[in-house]
Order: sequence, then structure tokens, then C-alpha cells
Amino acid sequence: MVTFDVNDLSYDKAAGWTNYPSNITRQQFELIRPALENFRKRTKPRKYDLYEVFCAALYVLKTGCQWRQVPGDFPEWRSVYNYYKIWSTKAEPTADSLLEQVFKKIVIARRTYQGRSALTSFIIVDAQSVKNTATAENKGYDAGKKISGIKRHLAVDINGFPQAIHMTRANVSDRDGASAMIALHAMHLRQVQNVLVDGGYSGVNFQLDVASNLNATVQVAKRNELHRFEVMPQRWVVELSFSWLENCRRLWKNCERQLTTSLQMVVLAFLALLLKRF
Repeated sequence: MVTFDVNDLSYDKAAGWTNYPSNITRQQFELIRPALENFRKRTKPRKYDLYEVFCAALYVLKTGCQWRQVPGDFPEWRSVYNYYKIWSTKAEPTADSLLEQVFKKIVIARRTYQGRSALTSFIIVDAQSVKNTATAENKGYDAGKKISGIKRHLAVDINGFPQAIHMTRANVSDRDGASAMIALHAMHLRQVQNVLVDGGYSGVNFQLDVASNLNATVQVAKRNELHRFEVMPQRWVVELSFSWLENCRRLWKNCERQLTTSLQMVVLAFLALLLKRF
């Protein structure tokens, strides 16, 4: 029988379960609780506290464990997975899941909290190729980075907070993936006036895609001609965003079978990050 030391600060006396480092506080959860509770109407009381269910999903994300390995002091793992599946399912391919809807609201709330405009006028775009595990089904080969797996495309603001996220197979070029991401999230990016990219996005076609979807200009940040590493402050912001994902073991490699579930795990990671900053 597992016992806990009540003098241990990691043990929540009120809840009777371990306060894992991956957990958010109940005050932070209040920012998203109404959306999660009202997503589906119920005629009977819930069996589990949604806060504990959400923290269990964060535990899977942070530790990289299988759903069946969720500790016993969380709600039963099948219920946790079923809730996560409901929150991450898209009604149609181009629609946002509940997690994406909540994430965008939190991004806007965070920017407003900082005294900035709700929608950004400047984004930095980049992509990250990630290796697949044996369970992942969707994969392609990125010949440039010699990686077989998927590619994560991000558009972030000057603080590194994602404004758009998109997943493709690794064989899809950075330009094509970014163009698809911008087209899918054009409404949320409608205030963007300038897009900063690296040399991999140079070309007339990408500039035309950005101009037609956002009516924005593309600025290509070029390194100096000396072949040595040099930090470019604004370009480094998006690399910081990718490094935040690496704090989650579930995202060190692509463990998901489908691209859409890979997307939802990344969304969940950034959502937890933003909630912990309130």
C-alpha cells in the first residue's frame, strides 16, 4: 500500500493525492474550467473532478508515460484518455478542437494581460523536424536534416507565444508547411503585417502566399557571409519556443499515430505553459 508523508510539500492534504510538478493550480485551471465543463451537456453528476483529469493528461505529456501508466491517485486512466480524446477531437478537418479554441483564448488573454493588442501584428515562422517512434504511423524523410518523422511548424509572436501551429510529414518543405499553416489560421493572424523567416523560406511563391492570405510582407533574416554561428535576437525567439516543448518527454519524439494527435499534444504543452504564467 502506497503511503504519503503529510509533511511533504508535494502532497496535497485537501485533495488526498500527490501534487506532481506537472500540475497546474486550481486558480490557473479556473481560466479554462468553464469551457471544458460546458463543452458537452450532462444530465448526471460527473464521476471525476475535471481538474484532476486535466492534471493527469499533463502528467502523461510531461513524463512521456503511456496512458495505462497514469498513477493510481489520478482518475482511472480510461476516463482520462476519453476526456482527452473528446477535448482534442476536431468536428471537421479544418475546424479547431476544444483544446485549440481554449488555447487561442488564453493566448489573447495573456497578450491583453501584458498590455498588448489582442492579435499580433508580427510573427516569426520556423519548423522543427522530429523523429518518429515505432508506434507513429505518419512519417516522411527530411533529407536536409536526415530525419524520418514529422515536422512541426510554428508562428510565434515577439514573446515566443504560438499564434499558429501546424503538423506535416517531415518530407514537406518548410515553405509549403508554413503556407498551409498561414492559410488555416488566417483569421487568427489577420492583424499580421510582417512575417520574419530564415533563408529556407525565401522565394516568390511563399511571399505571394503570405500576401494573399494575410496581406503582409516577408522579411528574410540572413546570416552574415562568414560561416560561423551567430545569434540573431528576433530569430532566436522561435527557437526558444521549440525548446519549451523539449521540457515534455512526450514530445522528445513523435509518439502519436496521427498528425492531428501530434498537434493536440503540442497545443496542450503550450496551453499548460501559458496557464502557469498567470
